[in-house]
Amino acid sequence: MKVLIICTEKLPVPPIRGGAIQTYIAGSVPELSKNHDITILGITDPSLPETETKDGIHYVRVPGKLLEIYREGVVNYIKDQSFDLIHIFNRPRLVSPVREVAPQSRIVLSMHNDMFKRDKIEPEEAKVAISQVDKIITISNYIGQAIIELYPEAEPKLQTIYSGVDLERFVPAYTEKGKKIKDVVRRAHNLEGKKVILFAGRLSPNKGADVLVRAIPELEKKHPNIALVIVGSKWFSTNEITDYVAYVRALADRLSVPVITTGFVSPDEIQYWFVASDIFVCPSQWQEPLARVHYEAMAAGLPIITTARGGNPEVIEINKNGFVVENPEDPTEFANYISQLISSPNLCKELGQYGRKLAEEKYNWNRVVNNISSVWEEMEDKMKNNAPIGSDNAVKEENEEIIDLASKTTEDLPLEFTQEKNEEIAETIEQVELNDLEEMDEAKEENDEGVEEEAEVIEEIEEVDKEETNNDEVVEEVEGVTEETEVVEEVEEIVPKKKIFVCHDNPPAKPWFKIKVEKRKRGRKNRKRK
Repeated sequence: MKVLIICTEKLPVPPIRGGAIQTYIAGSVPELSKNHDITILGITDPSLPETETKDGIHYVRVPGKLLEIYREGVVNYIKDQSFDLIHIFNRPRLVSPVREVAPQSRIVLSMHNDMFKRDKIEPEEAKVAISQVDKIITISNYIGQAIIELYPEAEPKLQTIYSGVDLERFVPAYTEKGKKIKDVVRRAHNLEGKKVILFAGRLSPNKGADVLVRAIPELEKKHPNIALVIVGSKWFSTNEITDYVAYVRALADRLSVPVITTGFVSPDEIQYWFVASDIFVCPSQWQEPLARVHYEAMAAGLPIITTARGGNPEVIEINKNGFVVENPEDPTEFANYISQLISSPNLCKELGQYGRKLAEEKYNWNRVVNNISSVWEEMEDKMKNNAPIGSDNAVKEENEEIIDLASKTTEDLPLEFTQEKNEEIAETIEQVELNDLEEMDEAKEENDEGVEEEAEVIEEIEEVDKEETNNDEVVEEVEGVTEETEVVEEVEEIVPKKKIFVCHDNPPAKPWFKIKVEKRKRGRKNRKRK
């Protein structure tokens, strides 16, 4: 089929500036493009051309950081093209304008956030969008349920497809490749011998980095040999110092254990911090759809501590690959789980290994591709059968037939519709409902074949893996050099050394909102002096 994938207006594809949706597209499209002619429509970026074709995938980029401007570019492009299938990501407000210029195309909508909330889209527009799409894919059951609660009519079209992770880039430290990367990163940042706790995500109040930092003082009483790594910034590809970022750093500055704050880390480099860590913590405070860092932590063989918020608990098997904090605002609960893992190295190892197993079996890109392919094949069948645009699958038609029969009076029915036949109809209805649920949950488990790796350091480390090693030397040919120190320098160059905050017993930092108020007061005083 000729397929158009429409990304959001926030970040470009490929994910050179990060982004979960952009990573999802980049991870699945290479394999999907083997059977389909794919064009990806996204936002312009200074470092990317407006149009290009790479590895058989066409990229078209239009301007507009605001949806209204972006929508105009999307519509102008589509009206001069023809596609069998249009797959829109996370923008239900694009459905109607796209349908208007592509009346014969099948439309699939993938939802990664609560974009059907009433403050995001008017109810009338939402209902029209739901009626105009053939399928709605959600990133978690939580997102699907949120849609159903607002628009029950969407339920027959919903299907959950969890995201995936690159199993070749994110490797556990207990593998030969992972051990070498871990040793290099830890030496570069003075983390040898430490129990490293990792936070990776945007630095905003709803991500909860401050709660994790506030858990450290209680934790270090039992485990002084810990270190905290905070990977991330306010927004992708920027390092703006907001009031909240300043607050988190002020909290960290009062700790007596090492704290590394990296700022924004490129998607091509972030895997180094996962493999260099011992425990991953997601202290999310909001109803998060399902943060993709969970998949990355599992692939890296790290035990996970996450929160009972949104879709995050859906990938956690408690006491098998991690723990779920029921009260995310409470630093003590995080401290207790972290302490339990540090105190039991075997438990830490078992949870990490089981998480890696889950990543290999359930959360690889091949499984994602298979699930998406099934949806696309369903759309192709509808095209061949001339099914109405926006119609549900055959289950809906079967339901309608049963409902029609059930609505008839006994006198209207033929003689063969006895009590036995009525019971058969009831059983059929139950089976149809079960099929609906099974369709939402099915996932084909296959191992990930991997995605070609872009970071130069990974290529060099993979070359190291192919050579024999001994206790003192890593044999690697990099422009004729065979010393391990060359590998170290390359990794240090790509993962630059950040400030290590070693702090003392100072008064507690003020909450970030008070910092903001005080800054405003100082500004007023300065204006009065003038």
